[in-house]
Amino acid sequence: MATKSKSKPNRELSSLTKGYLISYNIAQVFGWSYLLYLIFRYYTISSKEVPLWDVVKPIVVIFQNAAVLEILHAATNIVPSNVVITVFQVFSRVMLVCGVLLPTPTGPLSPGLPLALLAWSCAEIIRYLYYALNLLGAVPYFLIWCRYTFFIALYPIGVTGELLCFYAAQAYVANKKMWSLEMPNKLNFTFSYHYFLLFLMFLYIPLFPQMYLHMFAQRRKIISGSSSKKVK
Repeated sequence: MATKSKSKPNRELSSLTKGYLISYNIAQVFGWSYLLYLIFRYYTISSKEVPLWDVVKPIVVIFQNAAVLEILHAATNIVPSNVVITVFQVFSRVMLVCGVLLPTPTGPLSPGLPLALLAWSCAEIIRYLYYALNLLGAVPYFLIWCRYTFFIALYPIGVTGELLCFYAAQAYVANKKMWSLEMPNKLNFTFSYHYFLLFLMFLYIPLFPQMYLHMFAQRRKIISGSSSKKVK
């Protein structure tokens, strides 16, 4: 979940760019809200005749892959997000969706799937609504508080779910040698997708604490700043 450093836009955007960003964020709010509704319905009134992944797959694929645009937003500086953090956050999720959940039968069966989807949905609804209202200069304090408080629980839940899905898929990938290339071959090159997934899992060890602590630093700055303004 890419972060912004201020609760108000820090520079003027063209009308076209601003309109695009508002539309993008509102579309994401509706998409993730619908996903949250599907999850709620699945676990409350659904007969569960089909797996959760089969119910939510189209929505997850569309709106999670749409987040790739955020890398472009950060790289072109039309939003003040950290490019490196944005790349890792978006890439890790897209890899989970396109590299684990879609091609393997074991990844979607992991108990981590509902954890990841629930955390993603709640966090993204708040985040994109915050961004949309921020562009309009009308972010209520309650939404600011939610944006910089709910992550405390949602980040660890989401990461736990993601890692469980990766773990559930890696044995299948190893057994089937999926998307791997062994020697000898014409390219004289070897690649193990299984080890690549394990490498991605281990990347969470150094990178997740940095992102988590970054959000706490943002929380201290944003919440304290907002509270000081309210007192004044």
